[in-house]
Amino acid sequence: MKSRFVRSHFHKDIEPHDVLLDKLAKKREEEIGISAKKFEVPLPQNAIPGFYAVVVLLFLLLMGKVFSMQMISGKEFLILADDNRSRTILTQPMRGVIYDRNGVQFVFNESSFDLVLDKRDLPSSEDDKTTVLKVVAETIGRDLASMKTEIDQSVNPKLLIAKNLLYEHLLILETKINQKSLPGFLVEKNVIRDYKDGNIFSHLIGYLGRINQEEYKTLQSYSISSYIGKAGLEKTYEDILRGNPGIVKIHKDALENIKAEEVVANPKSGKSLVLWLDSQLQKKIRESLSAKLQELGAKKAVGIAMDPETGGILALVSLPDFDNNLFQGRTDLEPINDLLNDPSQPIFNRAISGKYLVGSTIKPLIASAALEEKIIDPMKEIYSQGYIEIPHQYDPEIIYTFRDWAVHGWVDMRKAIAQSSNVYFYSVGGGYQDQKGLGPTRIKEYLDLFGWTQKTGIDLFGETAGFIPDKEWKKNTFKEPWLDGDTYNLSIGQGFVQVTPLEVATAYSVIANGGKLVQPQVVSKIIDTSNGSINVLQEFQPKIIRENFIKEQNLRVVREGMRQAVSGYNSPLASSYLLSSLPVDVAAKTGTAELGMDRYNNWVTVFAPYDNPEIVLTLLIENVQGVQAAVLPVAKEILEWYFQ
Repeated sequence: MKSRFVRSHFHKDIEPHDVLLDKLAKKREEEIGISAKKFEVPLPQNAIPGFYAVVVLLFLLLMGKVFSMQMISGKEFLILADDNRSRTILTQPMRGVIYDRNGVQFVFNESSFDLVLDKRDLPSSEDDKTTVLKVVAETIGRDLASMKTEIDQSVNPKLLIAKNLLYEHLLILETKINQKSLPGFLVEKNVIRDYKDGNIFSHLIGYLGRINQEEYKTLQSYSISSYIGKAGLEKTYEDILRGNPGIVKIHKDALENIKAEEVVANPKSGKSLVLWLDSQLQKKIRESLSAKLQELGAKKAVGIAMDPETGGILALVSLPDFDNNLFQGRTDLEPINDLLNDPSQPIFNRAISGKYLVGSTIKPLIASAALEEKIIDPMKEIYSQGYIEIPHQYDPEIIYTFRDWAVHGWVDMRKAIAQSSNVYFYSVGGGYQDQKGLGPTRIKEYLDLFGWTQKTGIDLFGETAGFIPDKEWKKNTFKEPWLDGDTYNLSIGQGFVQVTPLEVATAYSVIANGGKLVQPQVVSKIIDTSNGSINVLQEFQPKIIRENFIKEQNLRVVREGMRQAVSGYNSPLASSYLLSSLPVDVAAKTGTAELGMDRYNNWVTVFAPYDNPEIVLTLLIENVQGVQAAVLPVAKEILEWYFQ
């Protein structure tokens, strides 16, 4: 007899008792409003292999993931795990210092202390974290709520909480950190600068500033509290001056107890710089220019002294200047904001970045080009009656008058340079009557060769290149053709010529040294003084950009004309005769660039001694009221002092 408790192996043979409970359940579901059908259906025989296949597949996927985590990504996870157990601390190295050519140190180091937080190490409990932050806030005098907000919103786990700690705050914080009562907090020691006579050297030296978030993200081996070169030599030679930081790795256990401290690298001091700079000459130029500005009621001036043979910068003054100590270890930002918002732009380096009309400063360069192109014999005389008149190129009824500053009479090239005759340079630049001119294209080509349309390559950030207009530029800018009058203006440094004072000094060095365009250089040597002695690591050699683009005999004519400007020989209207009483023979050229409204840029460039030049001095006073040789007495005062 077949047992009523035995079910067939085939799902189609279902006994009455197999559905009894389902029937009762269905009745109960209908009573409570459930209409879903829930009969149990036996699993088909052929589904079992598929079920096993799914189990095997899931197992293989799990094993693959484990393999990936352990074998492929294992190193990455180890690094992450290690990062959770260890912290890397950078020890800032001693920064290299800066000396002038005579070994006078005028950049010094000082220590500054900052409070830094790694928020990964704060207590996990919100109450404990608040307790720690409250202690810190009360110690340094910060608002707790704002500090918590800053910490919570920071994407970077490391934050600079307090800068330039006061001594009493430093003692309290270091004590509590050593007692392990301020988890996550660390006092970091930084090197900041003490700039001796900061104003005097600020545009050369530049300054250090706090690293910003963008720099911190991209630069290696810097802490969130680090200082970095922001301008001048501090920026150009950042990698040399800074040195290499020390690296200490601190290993902790799960309870944040320090298990070991590993010194990965010891700090290595930065190298020091020796400049071409004569610090006493720098002070003298600044002093003399400042006095003249006060006398004139003017505000802006530039002074550059350069060795014409090496390109070494002996002095570089830009007025107004600023105290670069303002950027070192200050918590009061008002003086810095005042400086940045000053309309006279003291932080702007006019010597390398300012572009100016040069006036007659251009004439020795035009003379050099005319001789090189055989436009005129230097002995040929041109008559200056005080002006020239030319008809409009397209309407002869219109007559234009181009004036000279004086009636010079007959002048050859040397006398024209000495007396700064406009008519002569109108003629050789743009052509007049029977005298052929260079024309704008060749003028620009030679000014290019003298370096007036490209950066000089000086080792300072922020340099700009000069600008010389041409036909295409005028057409694109003003939708007008180039006229003869444009060439005349270009020939005497008027119109749209824009040149930096450094470019002027560099170009005149070509005349002084016999034909070499040398790259200006501020730093002379890189030295190491870490062992107590001076070890020269690198000595910069003069870099010649180009040479021999003007023949020596042509440059000699130009030099003789500049010498006549001082001596007055055969030149009753010699433009620089005031310098004739100097203790050494010098050559000079002045420039007065008209700005309009009876305002002028006042230039002079001198090289000395005449027979063997060791210095090129370029001075500029901006926006002088009226036509006057305002800057010439300044040059005399400086050179009298220099050659005494």
